[in-house]
Amino acid sequence: MAKPDYPITPAVRYLRRHNIAFQPWLYPYEDQGGTGHAATSLQVDEHAVIKTLVMETDARRPLLMLMHGDQQVSTKQLARQIGVKTVGPCDQAQVQKSTGYIVGGVSPFGTRQELPVYVEATILDLERIYINGGKRGFLVEISPADLQRVLPVQAVTVAVER
Repeated sequence: MAKPDYPITPAVRYLRRHNIAFQPWLYPYEDQGGTGHAATSLQVDEHAVIKTLVMETDARRPLLMLMHGDQQVSTKQLARQIGVKTVGPCDQAQVQKSTGYIVGGVSPFGTRQELPVYVEATILDLERIYINGGKRGFLVEISPADLQRVLPVQAVTVAVER
């Protein structure tokens, strides 16, 4: 069997185990490049490049928030919609401890701990999304329906323009 030309991460193993069809996309990672750099490198719409944000509640419970690359999360709206006082970003150590991934390479698939996953509702309306495959510079293209099928996602409406 030929060796695949993309990394075999915990996310890829998770997708394979759950029979999720995906297209791997590699691009040159750039510190602070974000979804804009990824979208430009892959020549896709940044709105379809989904960032996986690791956040925590006021009780320090980590959660994942999936957001369009060209939008930001209103943490006040998110806190209100999930019934907590506040929500904020996790520090890098907590990100790695909770997910097993490093910042810039966090995938919602194959995380070390099972975490609540919130998704901006309009992401589910897209035909295809590009989401981190578990390594910096590596996205996987999947159907949002598959995302819903394998992860316990809860749709929220918390996007604000950058």
